[in-house]
Amino acid sequence: MKTPAYVIGHITVKDHDKWAEYRSQVPATLAPWGAELVLRGDTPTLLAGQHAHTDTVVIRFPDTEAVDGWYNSPAYQALIPLRSEAAELDLIAYRGA
Repeated sequence: MKTPAYVIGHITVKDHDKWAEYRSQVPATLAPWGAELVLRGDTPTLLAGQHAHTDTVVIRFPDTEAVDGWYNSPAYQALIPLRSEAAELDLIAYRGA
């Protein structure tokens, strides 16, 4: 049985129009990898510690191979310049349970 994997993005939007354009294109890059958007949220309530970003996204993948395939795919790589103009982010992949 495969272990699911998750990509978590902590995001600070710099350009809301470009961010909206980027967000509208990401789902098409996820579909071939069997990924699903679990959470897209803003204005977090900080319960402990520090969190510098304003938005968070959580995406579930079937396994770590799907994460690697998605991130390195030509479709997603083509969006990275737009993403960089639109926001600052930390993008982290985790193997789930």
